[in-house]
Amino acid sequence: MKNVSGRLKEVILIAAMTSVICVIAPISIITPFSIVPISLSTFAIILSVYILGLFPGLVSVVLYIILGFCGLPVFSGFTGGAQKVLGPTGGYIIGYIFLAIISGLFIDKFDDMRIRFFGIVLGMVILYIFGTVWLAFNLNYSFKDALFVGVIPFIIGDLIKIILAMYIGEKCKVSLNKSNFL
Repeated sequence: MKNVSGRLKEVILIAAMTSVICVIAPISIITPFSIVPISLSTFAIILSVYILGLFPGLVSVVLYIILGFCGLPVFSGFTGGAQKVLGPTGGYIIGYIFLAIISGLFIDKFDDMRIRFFGIVLGMVILYIFGTVWLAFNLNYSFKDALFVGVIPFIIGDLIKIILAMYIGEKCKVSLNKSNFL
C-alpha cells in the first residue's frame, strides 16, 4: 500500500499528464482525403501511459475524455462536447481507452522495448478497429471504406508517433526517477 506521499505524487503526475494530453491532443491538421484529422492525440496518450504506467495512465486518458465530453476544447481541432464523442470520429476517442489499457499492460509487464512497441501497436490496432466500426456505422460506410478513410492514411504517422512517444517517455521516466519524484 502506498503511503500518503506516494499517493500525492501519483495524483500530481496524473493531473500533469492529463494536462499534457489536453494541450497536445487538440493540435491537428484537417486533410482533404479524410474526415478524420491528423492529430497528436495518440502521441499524447501513449506518452502518458508510458510515463505513468497502466492504471495512472488510464486514469489520465479517461479524465481527458470526460473533460472533452463536458465541452472543453481538448479534442482535435480544439473541439469538445458530447456531439464529438458521439459523432462519426467518436469511436477513435473511445478507442483511446483500449489503447491505454493494452499499451499499459505491455509497458508495465515488459522491459524489452520491442515487446513494448508490439503492445502499443496492438493497442493501436484495437483503437483502429473500434474507431473504424464506429465510423462505418455513423456514416453508413462499408468497413473497407471506413478503413481507407480512418486508418490507412494514418499508419505511417502513427508508427512515428509511437516511436517518439516511447523515446520521450523513456527519457522522462529516467529524469523522474533521478529526481526522486517517483
